[in-house]
Amino acid sequence: MAAVSGIRALMKVPHLLILQQSFRLTPLQLASTRHCSGSNGLKLPSDTENKSLLENLSLLGVDVKMVRQRQPGVLRKAFTNEMGLAQFLQEKGASHKIIASIVSRYPRAITRSVKHLEQRWQLWRNVFNTDAEIVSILGRSPEAFFRSSDNENLEKNIAFLISLGLNSKDLHRLLTTAPRTFSNSLELNKQMVEFLEDICHELGGNDPEQFAKSVISKNHYILIRSTKRVKANIDNLKTFLKLSDAKLLALLQGHGADILDLSNEYLKKNFKNIEQKIILLGCKKDDMKKLIINYPMILYIGPSTLNSKLDCLLKGGITIKQILEKPKVLDYSTQNITERLKELQRVGYDFEKNGINILDSSWKRFAAKIEKLSDLPEE
Repeated sequence: MAAVSGIRALMKVPHLLILQQSFRLTPLQLASTRHCSGSNGLKLPSDTENKSLLENLSLLGVDVKMVRQRQPGVLRKAFTNEMGLAQFLQEKGASHKIIASIVSRYPRAITRSVKHLEQRWQLWRNVFNTDAEIVSILGRSPEAFFRSSDNENLEKNIAFLISLGLNSKDLHRLLTTAPRTFSNSLELNKQMVEFLEDICHELGGNDPEQFAKSVISKNHYILIRSTKRVKANIDNLKTFLKLSDAKLLALLQGHGADILDLSNEYLKKNFKNIEQKIILLGCKKDDMKKLIINYPMILYIGPSTLNSKLDCLLKGGITIKQILEKPKVLDYSTQNITERLKELQRVGYDFEKNGINILDSSWKRFAAKIEKLSDLPEE
């Protein structure tokens, strides 16, 4: 009951001193709230966990078992800042449940000082409009905020990416989907941008800055991949598809940018499977080339998954020609495709007459269409 009382107090009291008193912490326990070690802080003997820290984490509702699994070294630090972190996040609008979840999933968060947290929060607020947006991201992915401890590097990277012409939407996505972009050194990010600009020059493009911006805005993982991987993928696409420089440039500036971060071997394996499957179904290599150019994301789909989707569609009465013309139906899972085909079969839908656009629609629109077809009188 004491722990519950303490937790409730945490949610209500704004000042750290009262917060600490509400948790009934001893002077020894308060040491862990007054000092922050940072990532290289003092540690207790290798086999000794900080008992005061464990008590504080328990009061905060943290899953200590998860902490031991993820970052056990944190529990052996002599000085941490779990209470300061809790109060800081509480003041930004985070609930007790979110705070406990953040620390459970990314324990090193408690090694950040309040000064560091305030600086980092302000940098994020330069990108996001409200504290609530940031709290929401931390609740989903605490690593995005806490992974790097270098605020100066973060600030430089944000300024650099803005200078490329990336808008706030792009920065939002980079921070939430590929936060390692911002813990990269500025030099590393510049290296990738310069590499992309050089690619544009090599392919005869006349606006390398726009090319680099376009690729980054379409592929938010590109800056955390090596230039070697990206170069190999570009070379493979050119070889596989036998594209001219101009057509390859157009592909990379469009949806082709999405696949540049793939593993080189994965890309080769998927391309080979597509070629074999398409030819087995009676198509020509030109059909395969057109398919990949129109729908590069097909190279993201593993062999067994792609083959399963194709077989499911063909079994459901759809022709390979229709799939080649509307390849986005492959975006959906095999289970989703199967369920839709069953519903369409139930209402007597004619794919030859009506096409397959209905398969590439939201569930809401699909359900409305099925309801409408169900109400039609039988011929």
